[in-house]
Amino acid sequence: MQTVASASGHHDIGFLLLPGFSQLAFVSALEPLRMANHLAGHRLYTWHRVSRDGGPVSASNGLATLVDQALEPMPALDLLLVCGGVGVQAHCERSVLTWLRRLAERGTPLGALCTGGYVLAMAGLLDGYRCTLHWEHIGSLHEARRFPKVTFTSQLFVMDRDRFTCSGGIAPLDMMLNLIGRHEGLGLAEEIAEEFIHERIRGVDDRQRTPLRVRLGHSHPKLEEVATLMEANLQEPLPLDELASYAGLSRRQLERLFQRYVETPPLKYYLAMRLARARLLLQQTHMPITEVALACGFISPPHFTKCYHDHFGHSPSGERKRRSLRQAELTPEVRGTGR
Repeated sequence: MQTVASASGHHDIGFLLLPGFSQLAFVSALEPLRMANHLAGHRLYTWHRVSRDGGPVSASNGLATLVDQALEPMPALDLLLVCGGVGVQAHCERSVLTWLRRLAERGTPLGALCTGGYVLAMAGLLDGYRCTLHWEHIGSLHEARRFPKVTFTSQLFVMDRDRFTCSGGIAPLDMMLNLIGRHEGLGLAEEIAEEFIHERIRGVDDRQRTPLRVRLGHSHPKLEEVATLMEANLQEPLPLDELASYAGLSRRQLERLFQRYVETPPLKYYLAMRLARARLLLQQTHMPITEVALACGFISPPHFTKCYHDHFGHSPSGERKRRSLRQAELTPEVRGTGR
């Protein structure tokens, strides 16, 4: 497995900030580098913030971040991380994809935070690699049959040769701590984790999604088993009697279990799960609404529309319009002075 290397022992890390990027993911990757320099007493890492045109970039929380340079002149880097967030599909400009391909041709290791892996995949730079994205987007890409040459995993982060991809949230902290451990030794990485009150440095085998029993708010094994079956059968929903049989329960026992622990009937819970998947597909793909309905177990588009409206307060087509409006708001980069 290739690691990010520098002949001098000093590492230059680039961050390509895309409009709407996750500031939490970006800061979680940047701060370990700063702390490594502080604890070492000298500069081990230098970082470079890059935007398409050199202007400040607005994160998904609306805060503008100043950058150090535009795409050109192309910096000499030991690693470039693409920082994505909401609406990343709207920011795959040809100039950005071309620039990333040129970095790859130069031999620069590439990586991504949160949804930034989508941009690398669009550039063809993850073909033949294993990688990860935020768990919400992985499901959407599978449904849309995008990027058949890319192997997506549900790991927190993936280090596959010269590609370093990471899910969102604070997972970039763990990826960077692992990189620092490889460069400077585990001792320094553990010191950084202690400074950040991060109780455990998670590894490449850790999964990113919250365990189902935590999301359900309890640990009843039968209920977790049924909910897992539901989650695995969204396109062709299983009848309630069949779900109960798989769990070794009667239908009445299953209904009582859901009412006691989830305070909702099992079929209503199952419907909400299917509608949540439909919402992700509407927000993150260009699949026709009819295909989204079929992918989530709705045979009739009118029935899908009614269920969707009853649950979310607007129709599937309204969801698409809301997505377009959000993307339009995030597309312009924030301009500023005082750079």
